[in-house]
Formats: sequence, structure tokens, C-alpha cells
Amino acid sequence: MALLKKKLILLGLLLLISVSLVIYLMNNKSVSESDDVNMNSPNSKQIAETSVEPVYEQGVAYNARILTDKFEVLQNGEWQKMTIKGVNIGMAKPGLFPGEAGITKKDYSGWLKSIGEMHANAIRIYTIHPPAFYEALLEYNESHEQPIYLFHGVWLEEEPVIEQLDVYGEPTEKFQKELKDIVDILHGNAEIEHQPGHASGSYTANVAPYVIGWMIGIEWYPQAVHSVNEKYKGKPQFDGRYFATKDAAPFEIWLAEQMEYAAKYEKEQYSWMRPFSFTNWVTTDLLDHPYEPSEEEDMASVNPNVIYEKNELQQVGQFANYHVYPYYPDFMNFTPEYLQYIDHRGKPNNYAAYLNDLKKAHRLPILISEFGIPASRGLTHKNPFGWNQGFVTERQQGEYLVSLYEDILHEGMLGGLVFSWQDEWFKRTWNTMDLDNPDQRPFWSNAQTNEQQFGLLSFDTLKIKVDGDTSDWSGKKPMYETEQLNMYMDSDERYLYLRLDAKNVEFSNDYYPLIHFSTVKNQGNSSYKGYPLLNEADFVLTIKDGENSRIEVDAYYDLFQKLYGERLGQVPFEGVTQKNSGQFNPIEYALNKQLTIPILDETYPFEKYETGKLRKGNGNPESPDYDSLADYEVNEDEGVVEIRIPWLLLNFTDPSRREVWADLYANEEMTREITEGIEVGLLLIENNEVKLSIPANKSDLKSYTWEGWTLPEYKERLKESYYILQEKFSNIQ
Repeated sequence: MALLKKKLILLGLLLLISVSLVIYLMNNKSVSESDDVNMNSPNSKQIAETSVEPVYEQGVAYNARILTDKFEVLQNGEWQKMTIKGVNIGMAKPGLFPGEAGITKKDYSGWLKSIGEMHANAIRIYTIHPPAFYEALLEYNESHEQPIYLFHGVWLEEEPVIEQLDVYGEPTEKFQKELKDIVDILHGNAEIEHQPGHASGSYTANVAPYVIGWMIGIEWYPQAVHSVNEKYKGKPQFDGRYFATKDAAPFEIWLAEQMEYAAKYEKEQYSWMRPFSFTNWVTTDLLDHPYEPSEEEDMASVNPNVIYEKNELQQVGQFANYHVYPYYPDFMNFTPEYLQYIDHRGKPNNYAAYLNDLKKAHRLPILISEFGIPASRGLTHKNPFGWNQGFVTERQQGEYLVSLYEDILHEGMLGGLVFSWQDEWFKRTWNTMDLDNPDQRPFWSNAQTNEQQFGLLSFDTLKIKVDGDTSDWSGKKPMYETEQLNMYMDSDERYLYLRLDAKNVEFSNDYYPLIHFSTVKNQGNSSYKGYPLLNEADFVLTIKDGENSRIEVDAYYDLFQKLYGERLGQVPFEGVTQKNSGQFNPIEYALNKQLTIPILDETYPFEKYETGKLRKGNGNPESPDYDSLADYEVNEDEGVVEIRIPWLLLNFTDPSRREVWADLYANEEMTREITEGIEVGLLLIENNEVKLSIPANKSDLKSYTWEGWTLPEYKERLKESYYILQEKFSNIQ
């Protein structure tokens, strides 16, 4: 009886445990179903990720490959064809040089979120980023259904290569260390010691399953390629375990050796492989360019066709990648066959023509790893069809990027990566690089340097929106206040701002304000076209009709004339070497130096353009008629004029320290100095007479000054181009 009682108690306990287990499982299932619902919601975080488990063949794991001219990735156990659509991410953000590796995990996470929402499926980095990048990428991919795949670059330090005109020796040793470190980093197994100019730290995020290709190297310096080929002429062809060369030049053999090194190390240490490529650009492509005026631009070739994959590496394959822009090198704009080539739209298109030539010359599939258009005020190169390097609005930037991407796909490429994701304040451009302080570039935003503004993401605060609405001047007191006109001033890291409140702002060629600025003491003009000025002005600004609004510079303080006229003799000298001449010049920039194209037996003269012209428009990014190139706006109903002036137009070399060019002719070498501020006055001209002078007396002149900064203020903003590209990418599967 006691035994039966014990059995019944035991059965009861088992039943209770079973019921509890069923309840637990039912509750757990309910949570899973709820998660599934959330996972399918477009506005919620994705909990389930796409499986990127690799396949294993011949002892090698891989989940990306090149097959019949297409990229394929392994998702959920099935190979999926993938058209590459993505962006390049650099190492820069405001206030830091790239080598400081100062981008935070919060930055990376926010950027990846926006890149994913743009429907991009790939990103490319050029070198080792800080651990935060890899951690952010892993977290993003583990929490989103569609991963963002990574092409990883390997940087080769340029200075030793340019100095030695050689890649062997120390450059190779450092390059191979970088290759080895990156392999370890991708597998979350690296401790990189601190080294100035490089990222470092503890790398524990295993992103190897999301890395779908190597892009080793840089845009090759043609003289170095030529030198290596001459120096090592007769070098035996390479025949390794994974790569071999056939009819390759010594520089191409060196590239095969480096790819072998990376493939061998990753196979031996981690049993992984992924598609290989080396960076290339138009300057060192394998085509001949008879219409190129610069000998250096066509002096050397680096040919991907002569490098072959072997053994296990044949499972993943190899591809070529090129940086291709529509406006440079110059042969793009002079080759008749390119200018006459008809694209898929039925229109002439030199960019599509070049891509067509490039595709026909390769046995390997090609990825366009850089293409871009800067949304900048500054201009450097022109394209016959308008795809210029600069003086392009954010809307035009987006439209042109879409057009170029369509060309890339229609000409049979693997896809394209836009340059670049973010604006890069540290960059320089050839026609402005002698005008600013190179040590201070990351600390302010130079609207005149187009290399800084290739990004889809802007960092500018745009403190004053320049739209005729005065609400963003709240709390600012006028610098000058009269019955007829008030003047206000403000500034940020990108612009100097002015606001005029007047009874009549219907300005014309016969009725206009003449604002005069002095930044450097003891120089400048005391008159402008016969009108007496209250100060010795270095610059004058006039708002007139249409094309006639502009900033002009004292001919003595004209940097363009100093550099290209007096110093280099490339234009007739139209400056002056004596002070207070009364002469003001248009502010001009070089656009092209003199070009000679031997095959055409033609010489094209030095080309310049006036960058001091002011453009009327709405500068508010939130406005439906936003014009990112707007310099001023007039609100006639409210009697308001708002103006913004890029710092470089006033010869500021670094506004963060109030640094300007000093007296250009005082010494043989041009020097810089710190200004106390900008002394400003205004004349109101009507029918060739001065109707109003502000201030009335020279003794009442005021200066605008501002606190310098060591770290710039900035605000992230997605440009119009982002949304235009987003729409295009959403339609590409």
C-alpha cells in the first residue's frame, strides 16, 4: 500500500512537470511568433539574419565567388547573383586627419543604418579601420535580414614608393604585414599596436563571412610602375600555389606575389578564401590613349589579364576593379570615338564609351570601385556632357550618379561603388591646394575645394540657411543700424554670412549695395570705380541683376594673378605690385593648364573661370526649391537679403584661427598672418551716385570677429543626392 502511494506521488510530480513544460514551450512559441511579426515590420529591428554559412570544398571555406561574369554570394544555403551597389567609406570626419582613426562606433553604426536604408548591398574601405568599424558592421549584419557586404582594401604607403620609384624592399615588407594584419582582423583575431597614422586596438569581431572581395593596393603612381618594369626587366614569371602570371611585366608579377601571400596566409591560418582583385585606375589601365595630352597619364599599364588563379582559388575567382570618373584624364574629353559613342539611351556619352572599351579589353569581369561627382561650389575639370568635377548641385550630383551607374550596368560591369559616403574636409584639389593651410584643412569646410564634397553625407552646420527667412538670426543684433538699412553678420565653419534689411531690396545694375571688406591692415584700395570707400578694402561685394552679382579682389591681393601671372607666367599679369591702385579684379581660378594633343596637332590654351560670381537661390536644404550652390537670396516682401561667402573667397587660409594671406608682395615667399577681424562698410549706389554710406564716418567703422575653434561644430545631413540614389538602388536586385 505504501509502495502504491509512492508511485502515485511520483506520477503526479511527473504530470506537473510535463504540464509546466508545455506551458513554457507555448509561451516561448508565442514570443517567437511575435518576433517573426516584428521582423517583417519595415520599421523594426530585424532579429533574424540571413544565413551566410560558407561552403567547404577542398578544405576551403568560402561564401562569395565570381561565376560567369557575375558576383554570387551564398545566402541560406543557396548561391544568389548579386549586382554590386554601394559606397566607399573613408577614414575622415571633421576635426581629424584620416590617420587619427577617430570615427566612433556610434558614427559607424549610424552610417551603416543609412547605407542599408539606401538599399546598398556593399561597402569598400581602403585600409584598416579602428575596431569600432568591424564591431558595428558585425552588429548591423547580425540584426538585419539583408547584410551589407565588405570589400576590404590594403593600403600601400605612397611616399616610399614615389621616393624610391620601387615597390620591393621596405614597401613590400610593410605591405605584407598589412595583408597579414587584415586577414587576422577579418577573423576577429588581431591585436594591432599603436602606430602614428594607423588604426590600432583589439580586433575581436569576426566579419569574415561578410567580406566578399579583396581590393589590394592604391591608384598606382605611373612613374613607379614604369620604373619597376625597367629595373626588374627579365624577371621570371610567377608560379605560386594560388596565382600564376603569363607574359606579365615585373610590376604585375609583384602584384601576383602579394595576392599569393594573402591567399596563402588566410588558407593556412583560417581555411578561408574570397575573390581577389587589385586596385587600378584609368591612368594605369591596359588601354592606349592616343588623345591624352599628358605623357604621364599614359606612360604605364597594369594589366589584370596576365594574372591567373590556380587550385583552390579557382573556386572563388578573380575580378578587375577600376576607379573611373567621367571628366579625367583629359583624353576622356578629346577622343572623337568617345564623344560620338551612342549609349543605351541613344545619346552621345564619353563615359559609357570608355567603359565599353575597358570591358572589351578584359578577360576578367570588372567592378567600378569608384565613380563620383562632387556637389561643390569649386570647379576643377569639365565634361562635355555636364558631368563636371565641381559646380554641381546636390540634386545634379544624385541625377548624374544615377546616370553613371546605369552606364556601368549597361556596359556589362559587376556594379559600382560610389565615391564617397561622407564628405572629407582634409582633402585638397590642385587648383586650391596652394591657397589654404594644409595643416588645418580638417578644421573647416572649404566650399571651394571640390575634393572635400564627393560625399552623400554632409557635415556642414549651415548656421544661416540663406533663404530670406530671418528666424535663424534670432538673438543677433545688427552690426550697423540706420533708418534705411540694417546690416548683420555671422559665421560658421563653412561661410561668412551677411544680412541686409532695407526698405527697398529690388536691386539692379543701377541700384545696388556695395559692401567692402578689409582683412589685412595697411593695404587695400580706398576707392572702387571712382566711389570713395570708408576703409582700405581688400574685397568688394555687389548684388545686382542676374549674372552681375560678384565679389572682387584688390588687384594687389589677387592670388590668381600672383600665382599664375607674376610667379608662373601662365597668364598675362593683370595684378598690380603697388598698393592702393584703385583696381579690383574678378576672383578667378585655374581650370586647365595649356594642353597639347600631338595626334590632333592642336594646343588648347590655359583655361580659367570666374569663381567670384554670386548665384541667387534658396540655400535651405529643407526647401523644395533648394539650390546648394546658392550664394544669396532676396526676400522682397520682407525687405531682406541674405548672403554667404566661402572663406577662401576672402583669402582665409584657416578661419578656425582667423588666418589669412598676408601682404603678397612684401616678401619673396608668401606668408600668412592672423587677422583681428573683418572690417566692413557699405555704400548704397543709385544711378551712379552714393545714396547712403554705412557708417557715415570712417571713425565709426566696425569689424566682425569670432572666437576661433580647435574642434569644429558640425551636423550630419544626408544630401539630396542620397535620396535620388536610394530610389535607383531600390530598383536594382
